[in-house]
This record gives sequence, structure tokens and C-alpha cells, in this order.
Amino acid sequence: MQTIFITGATDGIGKLAAIELAAKDKEATMIVHGRNKAKLDEVIAAIKHDSGNEHIEGYVADFSSLAEVKQLADDVLLKHSFINILINNAGAGFAAPRYGKDGMETRFTVNYLAPFLLTNLLLPAIKKAAPSRIVNVSSAGQSAINFDDVMLTKNFDGVTAYTQSKLALIMFTFDLAEQLKDDNVTVNALHPGTYLDTNMVNDAGIKPLGTAQSGADAEVYLATSEDLKNITGKYFNIKKEAKVHTQAYDLEAREKLRAITLKLTDLI
Repeated sequence: MQTIFITGATDGIGKLAAIELAAKDKEATMIVHGRNKAKLDEVIAAIKHDSGNEHIEGYVADFSSLAEVKQLADDVLLKHSFINILINNAGAGFAAPRYGKDGMETRFTVNYLAPFLLTNLLLPAIKKAAPSRIVNVSSAGQSAINFDDVMLTKNFDGVTAYTQSKLALIMFTFDLAEQLKDDNVTVNALHPGTYLDTNMVNDAGIKPLGTAQSGADAEVYLATSEDLKNITGKYFNIKKEAKVHTQAYDLEAREKLRAITLKLTDLI
């Protein structure tokens, strides 16, 4: 019996992907995460109703707090020693507050540090469930990491903060795929679509160009498609493999990012 974990699943793409995956395998346990308990309870009921799957569990954590991310991992591992699919879907957009609960830049924390920490803490359960998959939801919007000021304290810009955090997640994807290549765990990243009709896009005052469902379909494709059974360390533009910002292929840059990240997440 499969265990599937989707972060940021209380609305938009994450919620629709959770419904789709729960419906595909009604015996699977679906773990969904959100920031708001009341909203999470509503979503659990909606997923059960729409998918016909009763095995839905919810966990609350604010990803701008790394302590809450650690607690989330502890709580999930207490109940689950096997995780077949992890979809790091939670994200903070252009319009999110500049600083989160930890006092760090919100986008870098939520979009990159939180999934980096959560994934590493859950790795024992993910490896035990092999063949298993990790899907990191990134973006086609990418910009080089400013290693001298990853939190952009000097020249802050919400869009740059977002695009930098999304490239960081892709760099982590490439590193982790290499690390897990002998463990029968695949790790891939994707851009689910440009300006989809989600709260994140609407909150930024941007006119949507596509449906949230199309983004959910892309996530489900990466998480379940037989075509991708042995594909790892790749980036997909929706469902098609694509190239990313050149910095992601720079081993020295990835090593530098990893060193900074391990320190910020207390994993060293």
C-alpha cells in the first residue's frame, strides 16, 4: 500500500494533485500539509469526497519556520516508516511577506530551505519504500544565486527572491538525484505551467494564463508515469524535459549552495 505526501495541498495545484492521486489509488494513504488547521480539515473532507479515498491525513506547519518543518517530519515519521512519493509543492510567491517566522527571507525559506530540510529528514522512509519518487515543484522563472547575500538584504526584490529560490530547488534536485542514484529513488523537478489560476498568481495581481488542473496533471505525471520510472536528476517544463539556468549545471556553485544550506538548516 502506497504512502504519498504532498506539501502545500490546501488549495490550487497541490489540492487538485492530491485528489487525483488519491482517486488513482483508493488504498493509498495520502498525507496532505497546510498552514491553516481549519482549511486543512476542509480539504481533507473534500479530497475524501472527490476521490472516494478515505485514507487522508493532514499535518499543519508554517514552512517559514524551520522548527515547524522539523516537527512535521517527526510527526510524519512517527506514523509512517515508508513514503513512496514525496511532492514538494508548497511555495511562497512574489507577493508573500518579505520575512517569515524565522526572520529569514520568506521565498528562500519556504521554496527552498523547507523542502531541502523536510526531504533530508524523510529520506530514511523514502529509501525504505524504494522504488520511490521525489518531485520538486520549481518554476521556469530562474535567476542565479547571489552567494554573498542569499536573503537579498541589500537589494530586495520579490520576483528575484522567488526566481532565485526556484533555481536553488533545482540545484538541490540535481545533487540529490546523484546522491540517491543507487537507492532506486528518482528525484526530478518541474515547472507546472506559467501563471496558472492559483492563489499565488492571483495574490500577485497577475492574470492567469492556464488552469490549476493542468499543473496538477503535470505533478501527477512526474509522480506516477511509467515513462519516468528510471528517469532522475531532470527538470521538466510541464511534461517535457528541458534545460535550466546555467548555474544549475555548475558543480562548484551547487557545492557552495549546499554548504550554505546545511548551515542554515542545522543539518551539519
